Amino acid sequence: MCVVCFVKALVHVFKIYLTANYTYNFRSWPVDFRWDDVRAAGVGGSGHRALTCAAAAAGVWLLRGAALGGDAPGRPPCGARSQAQCLLQQIRELPGQLASYALAHSLGRWLLYPGSMFLMTRALLPLLQQGQERLVERYRGRRAKLVACDGNEIDTMFMDRRQHPGSHGHGLRLVICCEGNAGFYEMGCLSAPLEAGYSVLGWNHPGFGGSTGAPFPQHDANAMDVVIKYALHRLRFPPAHVVVYGWSIGGFTATWATMTYPELGALVLDATFDDLVPLALKVMPHSWKGLVVRTVREHFNLNVAEQLCRYPGPVLLLRRTQDDVVSTSGHLRPLPSGDVEGNRGNELLLRLLQHRYPSVMVREGLAVVTRWLRVGSLAQEAAFYARYRVDDEWCLALLRSYRARCEDEQEDEEAWGPHGLPFPWLVGQGLSPRRRRQLALFLARKHLKNVEATHCSPLEPEDFQLPWRL
Repeated sequence: MCVVCFVKALVHVFKIYLTANYTYNFRSWPVDFRWDDVRAAGVGGSGHRALTCAAAAAGVWLLRGAALGGDAPGRPPCGARSQAQCLLQQIRELPGQLASYALAHSLGRWLLYPGSMFLMTRALLPLLQQGQERLVERYRGRRAKLVACDGNEIDTMFMDRRQHPGSHGHGLRLVICCEGNAGFYEMGCLSAPLEAGYSVLGWNHPGFGGSTGAPFPQHDANAMDVVIKYALHRLRFPPAHVVVYGWSIGGFTATWATMTYPELGALVLDATFDDLVPLALKVMPHSWKGLVVRTVREHFNLNVAEQLCRYPGPVLLLRRTQDDVVSTSGHLRPLPSGDVEGNRGNELLLRLLQHRYPSVMVREGLAVVTRWLRVGSLAQEAAFYARYRVDDEWCLALLRSYRARCEDEQEDEEAWGPHGLPFPWLVGQGLSPRRRRQLALFLARKHLKNVEATHCSPLEPEDFQLPWRL
């Protein structure tokens, strides 16, 4: 072997060694940021202090819905019953709770988060390795290890475009990407905002890739919390320049982040759902309904719509017209092209508009948006919109005048919140049915965009847009 060939072979072996360490030995990496670094450094900014050590074990705050085991509407609260009755009720519910726990920590987690299974990770390892190399070499990505309040190590990748923000200034904004149940930042949804020129921060769910732990809602929220703190306090992005992008089941952590940090700039939800229960009942046997509902409510309560309504900032929903994953139509059969009536994104939009504009989303306003949501193609959507002769300029003028009037009446600017006048808005009171329909359609079209794609198709860069702002 000649000297040149020997050197080439040595370089090749050394590169393989470095790549292997990059992929397999992430646990030996030093910690770049911890959940309590904000408190230790005494840095302000977001107004959200780190948890105390005593609260760290319990994790960050989550919305808690009424679980099946709690006080039901038809059952008197435990305080109104004797201790013996409460104890007897707990004993009766114990078998169901044990069955629910067993289902959640076995089949349930594997079905809901297949990306956390060891066999899938091993099968995807070559693709994950290629994705890491691409992000590092082409986009100068910086990998970092974050430690959440529960001790889980979160694998992240940051691509900084601030030095070259582009003609539209996209690089000055940070898009935090929340992947789906089988997505990894190495080959996930971050490609669309990245190719569109934004600065991007990707992270893997607990139990995915180099992240440790298990992907339960509490662990996911803990991970999202440290990712947000890392973006604000270590990467130094202003909260108003941070956009949270959630794809599929990533909508849960995305809406949790914007609910908990309402000062964040915008929220984009792609192919996500309002609540997990209808989708879980679709794929499980009907005889398991009670067990499935209990398991979801107690262990996988992904209440996306409820969290979404608590965020006061700009929101854009991307609905994929060929999506059969987040649809309750079809019952496991392939959906016909353009069948969007069962898409759970419809319920997400309705919940959002009913919360923000309750006087518009009544009677004819709610009815016309419901009909508009059944339209499955871009051409039909445009024709439906034109049929009602929606005057965009009149709608904008009405909304702006309402906002200006309310701001003049409300002298305390601190009560407005980080995005101005808080919701709900009572605009639309006294409108004629025709005008109410027009305003409802205008608002629906501003908050939801149809994309002709399947659930798992990569989003095109031109389809990734920031939400509408008044």
